Amino acid sequence: MIVSASYRTDIPAFYGPWLMKRLQAGFCRTASPYGGPPATVDLSPAAVDGFVFWTRNLGPFLPNLAAIRAAWPFVVQYTITGYPRALDAATIDPDAAVAHLHDVARAFGPRAGVWRYDPIVFTSLTPPEWHRATFARLAGKLGGAVDEVVVSVAQIYRKTARNLGAAAKVHGFEWWDPPAGEKQALLRDLAGIAAEEGLRLAVCAQPDLLAEGVGAAACIDLRRLSDLAGRDLAVPRKPHRPDCGCWASRDIGSYDSCPQGCAYCYAVGGRAAAKTRLAAHDPDGEFCG
Repeated sequence: MIVSASYRTDIPAFYGPWLMKRLQAGFCRTASPYGGPPATVDLSPAAVDGFVFWTRNLGPFLPNLAAIRAAWPFVVQYTITGYPRALDAATIDPDAAVAHLHDVARAFGPRAGVWRYDPIVFTSLTPPEWHRATFARLAGKLGGAVDEVVVSVAQIYRKTARNLGAAAKVHGFEWWDPPAGEKQALLRDLAGIAAEEGLRLAVCAQPDLLAEGVGAAACIDLRRLSDLAGRDLAVPRKPHRPDCGCWASRDIGSYDSCPQGCAYCYAVGGRAAAKTRLAAHDPDGEFCG
């Protein structure tokens, strides 16, 4: 089993102490986002093949990575976009995040980290030319630390539209969802920039955006984890949604528990409620968030 920690919340940034205690206990519990009783997830070394960590701030969790690696291979999916504060209210400075990925590469090799430039949001603050310039600057700093960058274009779910609309009203910007042709044109340019820095660009679960130089991503990637483990791991392929390239995993996070306040977030209904939930979190408890 691959454990995903977590695309529902930022466990490395906010819930690292909880996770380390759950690894000592050998299990955690998760609430189903679809209703029904909670589930128990076995976190023993015999049950877990590896971890995929999703984060926008690895700093608080960096000291734990050596202990994790002593028992399991892991991959860090690290989102670094450099968005303005109107879109990312509380993410860390992108240069600090870049330094974290270099730390991971030095300690565990360049296969241990994946840069995520996602989701790509089209706004009057971040038009296509802004994305090209910002992506090029970040790619130039990340060459040698990672070998892949995963991108996606924001999918406008109900929460996403509500959060973007609220932020736009407060900060005075406009946002839009352009046609596929405009998205493809941008991704082709980003793929060329990435290739110049030795990075493969892959798009996450959006086959309509595949183009020359733009491959399909597998964010829960058994091949990468097997390379890091130095042996072939046996986990079935199981996409999370149509057109997803991932292998089977169990996510142990909780929705509505990340307080970073990203205006386009699909996993949080509102930042204030997420901050309240984090403040009430019990690091000795069985549930994340």
